[in-house]
Amino acid sequence: MAREGYADLLAFVAVARERSFTRAAAQLGVSQSALSHTIRSLETRLGVRLLTRTTRSVAPTEAGEHLFNKLAPRFEEIEAGLAEVVELRDSPRGTLRISATDYAANSVLWPRLAEFLPRFPDINIEIATDYGLTDIVAERYDIGVRLGNQVAQDMIAVRIGPDLRMAMVASPAYLHAHPTPQAPEDLAAHNCINLRLPTHGGCYPWELANGAREMQVRVQGQLTFNGTYPMLAAALDGCGVAYLPEDLVKDHVAAGRLCWVLEPWFPTFPGLHIYYPSRRQSSRALSLVVDALRYKA
Repeated sequence: MAREGYADLLAFVAVARERSFTRAAAQLGVSQSALSHTIRSLETRLGVRLLTRTTRSVAPTEAGEHLFNKLAPRFEEIEAGLAEVVELRDSPRGTLRISATDYAANSVLWPRLAEFLPRFPDINIEIATDYGLTDIVAERYDIGVRLGNQVAQDMIAVRIGPDLRMAMVASPAYLHAHPTPQAPEDLAAHNCINLRLPTHGGCYPWELANGAREMQVRVQGQLTFNGTYPMLAAALDGCGVAYLPEDLVKDHVAAGRLCWVLEPWFPTFPGLHIYYPSRRQSSRALSLVVDALRYKA
């Protein structure tokens, strides 16, 4: 294909990614009719239909999906390369999007970024908090945050925290009104505070470990949240037993506001890691942020 066709390929990638001529046209700064003509011309030259259009939606055909999967990463590499050249001319700059849980954002990311950002005023950070195990490539995030055992092997992973120990806690008032659990099976009789995972549509099973014994317990209760901090607040208010990071609750336990529950069964997981696709490694802004977040034991 002649080189002048590259702009047509870029237009196709925008439409296939956005699944909308309206959004893609706005992104590219062209009219919808011009964009539609560009895509039709590309399909004519290739001799294959790339997009299925209806009055309500746009979706790639099988051939279109194949072409998109080949092209999109290459265009991202080109964009990253151009950004690197600009950074060499000026101070590091750019916007980095990070997907993380609220706990990771509050306990690890923000304390370090608060020191980092004043030194690099042209680097912008956008943090989206969720527990959905987001596909950072599909959702166009630059960095994701997960426990070490949850990072895909094709990603570059960098540890940002020590091993993470989970704990079960309840308020003294709750335990005064309910018998303290003596074994994991006793949790079935308790009002437990759940965390819903949007990726799976269900609640997170409590993973417990006592020496070589490991088990998952699915608990029930009146309250379900999609974040860590509302769960902590509910536990402090005496609403039930919560399963939370130990370092988040240990000060409350030391102050007598919470009590450990089934402490021999607290499990330990590989610590929090940031991860990103290898093709984004060239961004200077990304490298600086990774170094700022890197765990130093």
